Order: sequence, then C-alpha cells, then structure tokens
Amino acid sequence: MSLKKIFKTLALTAFFTLSGQQVSAQDLIARQAPVDKKMKAVDTLTFQQLLDREYSGLPAEDLYADWENKYAHRATQLPNEYKIDLRDFCMPTPSRVVTSNFGSRWGKQHKGLDIKVYVGDTIRSAFSGMVRMVKYEARGYGKYIVIRHDNGLETIYGHLSKQLVRENQRVKAGDVIGLGGNTGRSTGSHLHFETRLCGVALNPAVLFDFRAQDVTGDFYVYRKSTYNRDAAEATRLRGVQGNGSYNPADVNSTATAANRNAGSKKSAAPTRKVHKVKSGETLYRIATKYGVSVEKLRQLNGLKKNANIRAGQLIRYS
Repeated sequence: MSLKKIFKTLALTAFFTLSGQQVSAQDLIARQAPVDKKMKAVDTLTFQQLLDREYSGLPAEDLYADWENKYAHRATQLPNEYKIDLRDFCMPTPSRVVTSNFGSRWGKQHKGLDIKVYVGDTIRSAFSGMVRMVKYEARGYGKYIVIRHDNGLETIYGHLSKQLVRENQRVKAGDVIGLGGNTGRSTGSHLHFETRLCGVALNPAVLFDFRAQDVTGDFYVYRKSTYNRDAAEATRLRGVQGNGSYNPADVNSTATAANRNAGSKKSAAPTRKVHKVKSGETLYRIATKYGVSVEKLRQLNGLKKNANIRAGQLIRYS
C-alpha cells in the first residue's frame, strides 16, 4: 500500500472515530436531560412529603379548610363532639389574677378572659402550633397574635405592647411570642386571652385554671349538648366572682392571696375545694375519699342521679 493510501485510511478512521464519539456524547446529554428533570421532580416530591408528614394527622388539618391571615376569627361548623389534647401546654402568663370573665359584660359578649399583666410582661404560646396572624387593631385587640395549634384550637393574645413572632412561624408551647401591654381598646394593661375552635369562642376557663397555673385536665371533650353547662361551671369555679367586670379590689385581693400571702390561712380566693377526676374513678370513690356522701357531691355539682363523670372533670366536694 502506498504512503498516500495509508494516510487516507488513517484520516478516514480518525474521522469516523471522532464522529462516533460526538454522537455518543450528544446521545448521553440527550438521555441525561430527562433524568435531571426527574431528579428535580423527586426532590420536590420528597420535600412535599416531608412537609405533609410533619403536619399530617394534626386535628387542625381536619377542622380548618384554609389558612389565611385576613380574619382573626371566622366561625365555621363545629363538630358535635371533639376531644382537645391539653397535655402539651404552657400557661400564657404566670399571672394568677383573672380580671374579667368570659360571657356577658356591659351588655356585650366578652369572648375571652382578661388576665392582669403589666406592660413588658412575658407572654408565651399556650400550645405548639403555627402563627397565623400578627396584626394591629386600634378599636379592638390592639397589637395581637393568633396561633393555630396542633390540637385543633386557635388562641388569640390581645392588647400586647410588642409582638415577637412573625406570621407562618412555627412555635412550641412555652415559646415567648410577645409582651404584655395596653394597646387597642383597653382600659388598663392586661392580656386578653381567647380560645377558639373552628372560629367559635370557647370559655378559656373550661381549659385553663389561671389561679392554679394549670390546665383543667389532660383532655377536654367539647360536646355541643353539655358545653353551656361546662362553661357556666368553669366560670363559677375559676372566674371572677360577681358581675365579671374589671374591679381593682378583685385584683388586689386575689393577687394578695395568690402571690403575697401564700402561706397565710387568710385568702381572698373562694373556699370551694375540688377534685380532678382520674380515669376509672366514680362518685362513690370520690365521696369516700373526702368523707362526704354521693348525694352531697351531686348537690354541689348539679349532677343528676344517673349522670356520668369523666376523667379530667373537676368535682367540688366542699
């Protein structure tokens, strides 16, 4: 073979080899593009699954159809019965002084409890959840915060001097969310505290005992059929005695009894004594424990002869 033919053969071989590599490289890029898109889709799906896993199974997901920050509360259909988990809780404030009850006040409905706090006092989230609103309302709540909790409740904290969280922020029970104040429609520094289910205001006293700095039980079962009675009883046991309006004498006497003279036999608090029902307890067992009759327990608590008691319920025995 002549030198010319050998050179030509080598040149053609090199050309076809390089062409083949280019085609292979282009094919590889063409094949890789869909793979990249699929990987991005998988990453997005995985991230969404993580989010769904974090919030799935929470009662709030079943109770509320949407998530918005336009309305502090908007009533929707309440279930006939709903079990609220109170175990993961923190008292919003260490103050034990209730200055105004839930219910009728000055001819209007007061939708929460007023708790005596001072400007700058620490306010904490009652349960774990997500901050839905951080707003200001000059003729109402003043500076306020709304949190939707994992147990299905929403809580509102009004008249704050400062808000320390942002909307859509995840908070845990006990996290500091704001400072006490006197903003909005308020006649003195205090915390206006609301508990709502499906936007409907529930008496916080059926859930929280500010004087005892505790919740009323591990769970509270909301029932349409018994709620009004529960709310009235809660106010009787844990609210301000009298008309429920702000009275400096109530604040001074309660604060003195709860905070300054804790060791004294004298107390401005009611002398009623109550027992928190444990699982499996009966009226007979409670009556035997405190040396009273079952009939006496029924009279003190307005219970009918065949009435059932439930775990977490407070039973007055004196």
